[in-house]
Amino acid sequence: MIKVSESAKQKVSVLMQEEGFDPINDFVRVGVKSGGCSGLSYDLNFDKNQLDEDRLFEDNNVKIVVDKKSLLYLLGTTLEYSGGLNGKGFVFNNPNANRTCGCGESFSL
Repeated sequence: MIKVSESAKQKVSVLMQEEGFDPINDFVRVGVKSGGCSGLSYDLNFDKNQLDEDRLFEDNNVKIVVDKKSLLYLLGTTLEYSGGLNGKGFVFNNPNANRTCGCGESFSL
């Protein structure tokens, strides 16, 4: 399961509407891809279509789809949003990550 913090929920809703997506019916697509300074990086997009190989989660009224390949890396992760002075943006709080880079956008297991 992937959890969504209250701050991430609010920011996702605003951004989805700005980009022409419906926060009630459309999805946040979260995935993992090779790259970044620690070996793997997070990928976050909005999507209107759920694919056959996707797993659907819903937390805090946010629908999240994850492809099967990425699911093992993301189980237990919480999507958070930090809009403070450091301007970090979306943050993945991933208990599976053994090492993360300074930017917080990549990790390794």
